[in-house]
Amino acid sequence: MSGFRLRTVTLWLCLAFGVLALPAAHAAAPTQGGVSLHGMLPNKEAWRAYKSRFVTETGRLVDTANGAISHSEGQGYAMLLAVAADDRAGFERIWGWTRANLFVRDDQLAAWRWEPEKRPAVADMNNASDGDLLIAWALTEAAEAWGDVSHKVAARRIAVEIGRKLILLKTAHGALLLPGLSGFAAEDRPDGPVLNLSYYVFPAFARLPLVAPEFDWAGLGRAGLKLIEKARFGPAKLPSDWITLTGGEPQPAQGFPAQFSYNAIRIPLYLAWAGYDQPRHHASYLAVWTGKPRKGVALVEIAQGQTATLLEERGYEALPALSACASTGAAFPRHLRGAQAAEHYYPATLHLLALTAARMRYPSCLQD
Repeated sequence: MSGFRLRTVTLWLCLAFGVLALPAAHAAAPTQGGVSLHGMLPNKEAWRAYKSRFVTETGRLVDTANGAISHSEGQGYAMLLAVAADDRAGFERIWGWTRANLFVRDDQLAAWRWEPEKRPAVADMNNASDGDLLIAWALTEAAEAWGDVSHKVAARRIAVEIGRKLILLKTAHGALLLPGLSGFAAEDRPDGPVLNLSYYVFPAFARLPLVAPEFDWAGLGRAGLKLIEKARFGPAKLPSDWITLTGGEPQPAQGFPAQFSYNAIRIPLYLAWAGYDQPRHHASYLAVWTGKPRKGVALVEIAQGQTATLLEERGYEALPALSACASTGAAFPRHLRGAQAAEHYYPATLHLLALTAARMRYPSCLQD
């Protein structure tokens, strides 16, 4: 009877979470929900170099330009890249650290920041919805790639929590994604809700229905795309990192620099990765990044439309390269197809993500 009860409980749990196991060969087949990420990083040596520089033996992703902290965003990115590189051992190590050190809240969302010099290392218990989305997406990909039901269960738990707690339904702009559970809603700020459009991880929205089909991820993506098209501020027609909807239409949010900056530069990455490849999706970004000779990728002051900073680390160049690839079919520059030495976490990560997106969506851009 004990064996029967164990099998019955296991079956019930699998059905409850929608993860009834399939044969291994079946589980890895990308039969629904868009294109599988598995094996899509074209340069495995670049991943090995990245892992050796930024991922500790325990699986912690180190933000080398930000006090060696770790955060849910970085852990999610590293998990995605591990699946793309077909590195299951690396994935399990990164996920293990993430699960043990960031999932310390009383729900299924990750604390957004871990600081090695502080005790406790998690001082701010708020989450970041982009980190949660990235982790849930990575777990979804891992479950499909390697047939691991536990990853699908974990992905579902996170995705359901995002759907229940972070998505505002039936607003004038459609479904909205809050950047975090605390501090951004209308009841939290006089200019709320405040959003970060770079938190709309569009390629994840095509895959999360595999684990949480009861939520309208496609509708969330459509609403996010409309907001991006409306949030064209200043002479350069670019979105700021943080926007408010308190006046009905998007505007740069109060209390944040009105800049197209380190957050918003990810918007064209996610658009291209999700297959939004029309020139109108990328023209404003390419105009400031490639419109005139310069060394580096520009961050822009919204009001004046002028360059605030030039990002000179070469990994950032993969962003305009991907936008040009997606919208015009331009070849991905050869010098960006391999690992870049002596770069910090963020440009190195964006570089490998852009390479992965190009391989998934626009493989002709990587051909000579």
